[in-house]
Amino acid sequence: MSTSRTACHNRNKPAGQTIGFCRLPLSPFGRVPLKKAAWFCALIGLAVVYAQTTRSVWDGVYTPEQAQRGAEVYARECSACHGLALNGGESAPPLMGGEFLSNWNGLTVGDLFERIRTTMPADGPGRLTRAQNADVISHILSVNQFPSGRTELETRVEFLKQIRVESSKPDSK
Repeated sequence: MSTSRTACHNRNKPAGQTIGFCRLPLSPFGRVPLKKAAWFCALIGLAVVYAQTTRSVWDGVYTPEQAQRGAEVYARECSACHGLALNGGESAPPLMGGEFLSNWNGLTVGDLFERIRTTMPADGPGRLTRAQNADVISHILSVNQFPSGRTELETRVEFLKQIRVESSKPDSK
């Protein structure tokens, strides 16, 4: 029976121990096997992501000034299809009220941002800047009576993905 120089078949040995011609890798954490360390890091990463997504539109994620700028952009770029009062049109859904909230409930502001950024305005998708998109979303949140805050809504999707759209105000903890 010959032993292979390239394969390690006995993974029950401690990390760093030589098995035949193969040495099991060590993790940066010392004598913890690399595979276990990778799983540990993945779990910590998931916990961090979960903790970061605890914000919602009820946490004041935009400023009144940003919503005002958004109202101006909206009137110029969006109202022809979605209506001046955000109540929708023949070919465009409403951006306020029950239908809008039920469509977006459970998704993130990042999802809404990406939808607007890549598909709107209908006559020139992608024409608006990231700041204008964030301003329009701030206006939409304001019209839907979500509270404003002291910091402007971000323009980076990775941060916007951490803010959930919740149609009902969550209970206080």
